Amino acid sequence: MKNDLARVLVKAKDFATEITIYNAREQAMSQEHQISQEHVTNNEAVHQTLLSQGIRPESLPPAEDVKKVERRLASDEKKALKNPDGLEE
Repeated sequence: MKNDLARVLVKAKDFATEITIYNAREQAMSQEHQISQEHVTNNEAVHQTLLSQGIRPESLPPAEDVKKVERRLASDEKKALKNPDGLEE
């Protein structure tokens, strides 16, 4: 369920970005402020659509801390080097 929600949210953000790109080109936006405001508007619209469908982006738990992941990967690598026979082929 958590992965499904994360996937939907990634697609929703991508959709809002694509709308921004389309509108920026169609309306010949050239100033950063215009494009930024367009992006905010599109993100808000997509967020409202998600909410109207009962999807609450706020309910997705925070991602694992990057430093914690880096430490775990480094630890796993050290363990793998100490025990090469434990590796699958």
